[in-house]
Amino acid sequence: MAKTFEEMMQQLESIVKALDDEQVSLEKSIELYEQGVKLSHACQMKLTEAEAKLTKLNSAEETSDE
Repeated sequence: MAKTFEEMMQQLESIVKALDDEQVSLEKSIELYEQGVKLSHACQMKLTEAEAKLTKLNSAEETSDE
């Protein structure tokens, strides 16, 4: 099941906190970083989709107002 934007951001915040922990091994840090990059890209895609929807809605509204 796809995660919501908010769930992904929450997970990303957890990853950042874990990476700030000096006790995390190099291997674990790299793994967390990779997860963070994937989540960051997924969040960006969700934002891009939302922006496209809003642009489409605004265009449709402007067309119907004319």
